[in-house]
Amino acid sequence: MKIPFFILSVFLPLLSAVSNHGSPQDLVRSSCVHASYPGLCLLTLSSYSGPANTPRDLAQAAVKVSLSRVRRVSSYLTSASVTGKSKRERAALSDCVEQVAESVDGLSRTLGELTRLRGETFRFQMSNAQTWTSAALTNEDTCLDGFKRVDGKVKSDVKKMIMNVAKVTSNALYMINRLDESRRRNQLNP
Repeated sequence: MKIPFFILSVFLPLLSAVSNHGSPQDLVRSSCVHASYPGLCLLTLSSYSGPANTPRDLAQAAVKVSLSRVRRVSSYLTSASVTGKSKRERAALSDCVEQVAESVDGLSRTLGELTRLRGETFRFQMSNAQTWTSAALTNEDTCLDGFKRVDGKVKSDVKKMIMNVAKVTSNALYMINRLDESRRRNQLNP
């Protein structure tokens, strides 16, 4: 008996999805679907080399991605030459360096909290992680605010980098919030 191609083309992908149910990639896909930037979330977390088997793993991975990118921006900003820059550009760069350094600190602290989550202090630790990650987003926005009256390549470069960092940081905050919601639903120790 021959099976029509149409039926195979409909059911084979479904069978594949069923056989992969419960895989880390499945968790990444289902977790990223409602993130602020779902495509970027899926791209960064599906290519992440560490474990991604639980909501906690995903939250940690998302923060690590954000921290890695904000550190790169920090490195770029601190090495950016101010020679030949206008007074406004120098001031904007200086302020941005400070804001990004605060983001690095906040995201580092967030990662520390997420790696030490305990049942009895979970709510407090989650509150800290959410606050520090939100502050990192605010710092990134504040960095961009300093460039509103600046034109040129520096502004363009910084804006691209900061917008990318803000997107992955927003996704990290989403994963942290998702972990908190998951914990509340399950009422299990992390």
